[in-house]
Amino acid sequence: MLVHQMVASLTFGDAIGNEALRIQSVLRSHGVESEIYAESTDSVMSGRARELSQYPSMVSLDNVLLLHFSIGSKSASLARELPDRLLLRYHNITPAHWFADFAPKVARQCSRGRQELAAFVERTALALGVSEYNRSELEGLGFQPTGVLPLLSDPDRLAASPSPVVEALFDDDLTNFLFVGRVIPNKRLEDVMKVVKYYQRFIDRKCRLIFVGEWRDFERYYESLVGFADALDLKNVEFPGRVSTEELVAYYRVADVFLCMSEHEGFCAPLLEAYEMGVPVIAYDTGAVSETLGGAGILLHEKKIDEIAELAHLLVTDPELRDRVLSAQDRAFDERISQNDGEQLMRFVERVSRS
Repeated sequence: MLVHQMVASLTFGDAIGNEALRIQSVLRSHGVESEIYAESTDSVMSGRARELSQYPSMVSLDNVLLLHFSIGSKSASLARELPDRLLLRYHNITPAHWFADFAPKVARQCSRGRQELAAFVERTALALGVSEYNRSELEGLGFQPTGVLPLLSDPDRLAASPSPVVEALFDDDLTNFLFVGRVIPNKRLEDVMKVVKYYQRFIDRKCRLIFVGEWRDFERYYESLVGFADALDLKNVEFPGRVSTEELVAYYRVADVFLCMSEHEGFCAPLLEAYEMGVPVIAYDTGAVSETLGGAGILLHEKKIDEIAELAHLLVTDPELRDRVLSAQDRAFDERISQNDGEQLMRFVERVSRS
């Protein structure tokens, strides 16, 4: 049995790319030959994927092809026409309206993705969501059978030594608010800024806001955020962009609160990263966020800026509350990693291979 994967792009630090590499590792550890085929591969990931155009030479009715689906792409168009047994891995598609004003090309790709997804209903042997939220969407479109396999990640990824430069720069007497993720409109980074501005003005001016993530294709949105920070007179805002693993570990280590105000999430892997790194999480309830949190962290049902800022202050200053939140996060994280997602993956792959 051969099990190959297709992705629109293999990009360093991207959740889908990280999962594709982890899936490949799991498959190979079980003696299964597996390659990744990508439309594009960034320089950091050079050599980790083959060009998409090479896949037709691998076509076989006996292959299992695992297609990562999150946007309209050439990989999806190709996979739909191949005879291989298809396992569709659904990461959700951000609604196009979030991107229309800042990245029209990406908005068109999202719209195209919605159309392409529906065309896979009859083509797919098994459709797996990274969350129940995603699985239910697949089922609503008519996919059968469906299942849930939480996002796979490298369990040793955040065990790297932290960057001493980042720690030297940001491990000080300022309260550090952190968000990790792409700098894109659905993340609602403006709302994070509003919370931190309230914190600076009414609670403690000695705080800092750090947005870790790249804004490639969303330069206009990044520029709008810089302008918004200026308009708010928000101090100490950092945009380090895409960072190394060592730098990411350091940013988590210096963080006092992880604040997520996103309004569309199919999973949101950084929430679990914050759990793993011992950072208390405050997150707005949207999409799969509550599912990913697993009953821990602090889930927001409304965006009351003043109350969120005061809550963050309590997490920083009340040791008993902070310990309770972190203990609950530790339990939720331990439960998640005990599920052995690699073995679940192999059972799903075997099921498709016999279909």
